[in-house]
Amino acid sequence: RSSLALSACVLTPLSFLPAASSIPFAPHSSTSGIISKEQANNNPNPPATKMVKCTDSPQWTALQSAAASFQSDDKLHLRHLCSDSSRCAGLVATHTSPSGGADRRIVLDYSRQQVTGETMELLFDLADQTGLTAKRAAMRSGAKINTTEDRAVLHPALRMPAGYDYARHNPAEGAAVLGDVHAVRGAIEAFVAKVRSGEHAGSTGKPLRNYVCIGIGGSQLGPEFVAEALRADAAAAAAAEGRTLRFLANVDPVDFALCTRDLDPEETLLVVISKTFTTAETMLNARTARKWILDGLARAGVSDESAVISQHVCAVSTAIDKATAFGIDAANIFGFWNWVGGRFSVCSAVGLVPLSLCFSYDVLSAFLDGAHDMDEHFFDAPLRENIPVLLGLLGVWNSTFMGYSTRALLPYSQALKRLPAHIQQVDMETNGKRVALDGTVLPFQSGEINFGEPGTNGQHSFYQLMHQGRVVPADFIGFCESQAPVDMDGEPVSNHDELMSNFFAQPDALAYGKTLQDLVAEGVDEALRPHKIFEGNRPSTSMLLTRLDAFAIGQLLAIYEHRTATQGFIWGLNSFDQWGVELGKVLAKQVRAQLNASRKSAASVQGFNSSTSALLEAYIGGSKGK
Repeated sequence: RSSLALSACVLTPLSFLPAASSIPFAPHSSTSGIISKEQANNNPNPPATKMVKCTDSPQWTALQSAAASFQSDDKLHLRHLCSDSSRCAGLVATHTSPSGGADRRIVLDYSRQQVTGETMELLFDLADQTGLTAKRAAMRSGAKINTTEDRAVLHPALRMPAGYDYARHNPAEGAAVLGDVHAVRGAIEAFVAKVRSGEHAGSTGKPLRNYVCIGIGGSQLGPEFVAEALRADAAAAAAAEGRTLRFLANVDPVDFALCTRDLDPEETLLVVISKTFTTAETMLNARTARKWILDGLARAGVSDESAVISQHVCAVSTAIDKATAFGIDAANIFGFWNWVGGRFSVCSAVGLVPLSLCFSYDVLSAFLDGAHDMDEHFFDAPLRENIPVLLGLLGVWNSTFMGYSTRALLPYSQALKRLPAHIQQVDMETNGKRVALDGTVLPFQSGEINFGEPGTNGQHSFYQLMHQGRVVPADFIGFCESQAPVDMDGEPVSNHDELMSNFFAQPDALAYGKTLQDLVAEGVDEALRPHKIFEGNRPSTSMLLTRLDAFAIGQLLAIYEHRTATQGFIWGLNSFDQWGVELGKVLAKQVRAQLNASRKSAASVQGFNSSTSALLEAYIGGSKGK
């Protein structure tokens, strides 16, 4: 064991963890700090250690010292670190997918991060001391790790195939959980087959080809990301031919108008997604869409409103009574469970119903298989080869120790244009917390500000800041194969190669930069030299996948879900509640009541601070209820 062995550490009570957890570790190399895979993995019976708060571990102090060195020592500039081929070779992880095709793999290159082998060993030791492995196992086993809501966190169960031996990991409830999951999946598959075949048609007999998905937050961002990613995939596009999928989330009436104005109500199926059927924005949009459907069918001569709703509306909800009161046939209501958080729900009925209606259940099954493949990798792969764990450790390093408060997700694939928005919610709603699991205030800021755009679009938007302004750690995602290859005579490279030229160039430009000496050697005008200096030393990670299809989309989703969980486990917070979204909703009810009173009975504005009162009065006077 290294000289940083545990001694006199303050223990953290984590009641959901096994009483005697065995946390694997690996010894340090005595030279480069990069250990071999044999060293790391050939330790089947590691000694048990006890878990501590991250700030109470000696690794915390050592990492703070390491970060100070990276911020002050020019020898640790990335242009020097990247010239060390041995170091770079040790900072790569590869995952092959046994079920995804022999030629399919993911390569994660994190050699352009501001780390050395020694830094990574400190991060692995921090993971060891904070109980990452035991917390990961507790999540898999169905323990109620969401302690503030007394819930398990089992979204990986949504992706498990039929026949999977989940009882091996969750002896108490695994078989029942998996049975419930596949009962719902079977009902979805049957309903989707009826709609897509025309057996379940609209009230006038026309097939239902348009699907309007009504939901907000995880009910919209996740499914929309997957839908956009599938649109350019050949198999998915063929399955979706002649069908339209739209997402209605914003309560702004403009969103509804844009979503429905070119759709035929006779051919439209509404998918209302609300766990409780009480979400204010979703239910107002649902009532608006219901009226649109009823009005449209009335114009077509159909006056039986109950029949129209039963044929043109389905739901994803646990509130069966409220959904049936809305007029929805109970057979067309698909449930999920309280162990599925909204931002982790795309693999539940929340995503499966609308996405399968458009792209087919078979395509979505491949998506679930990809997510399951990455779940197994996350739970079983050694930490030093574990892609989500590595990304999570680097996130902790950059955010907590290096002080970088932002992070960019840069997919070099137009089909992934909605991935950054979804992962923004997955990450920021998950780890944007102020207290630890035990309720004590965190002595550091958790979570990062996530944003991103597809390359090369982002290069003409915010890369200027990334190169010469703030330091923004970035994840670059690229693919060996294009979903829509174009290779024209007379062009030096194919369109995809042009795209990927930028994928490979930008991380190096961020890492190396451009020095004054470079500019002098190039003969750049002296007055322009200060403006053309690039300091470099901007960290990034490059992830290269074989191709983007349904399976790979599932893999990417699970990678970033588990990266986020890894960071939360190390920080010692509850990554699976979201109390921060509640306060604004409560205050909005007061505003809603005021607007109702002012519109209906000309009541004066009361009960708000002077600033809000003035703005409300200006709004009421200027809008006249429109």
